[in-house]
Amino acid sequence: MQTEGYCPGTLDFKAIRQKTGAFADLDEEIEIIGFVNCGGCPGKKALSQAKKLIKRGADTIIFTSCIQRGTPKREACPYAQEMKEQITQELGKKVRILDFSH
Repeated sequence: MQTEGYCPGTLDFKAIRQKTGAFADLDEEIEIIGFVNCGGCPGKKALSQAKKLIKRGADTIIFTSCIQRGTPKREACPYAQEMKEQITQELGKKVRILDFSH
């Protein structure tokens, strides 16, 4: 959430549209179901947000580059791995997780 003031998600959407970055090797059609944040430190809404996305048709959750790589602030989220593990444990094979976007 601390990166929202720096990043409106435009590079994420561009990477999806142009199939670059994490999407370069994906042959399937990509449909955006939603674009949500983690709910703030320490990722207090990440799991509930992931569940909502899955309920509404998502099959993939992308931890955007600002979360895993710290782009553009150069500060990766210290809770990124913990959020990913929590979602993976709870949702298992219901969802594919991509570790970055662009």
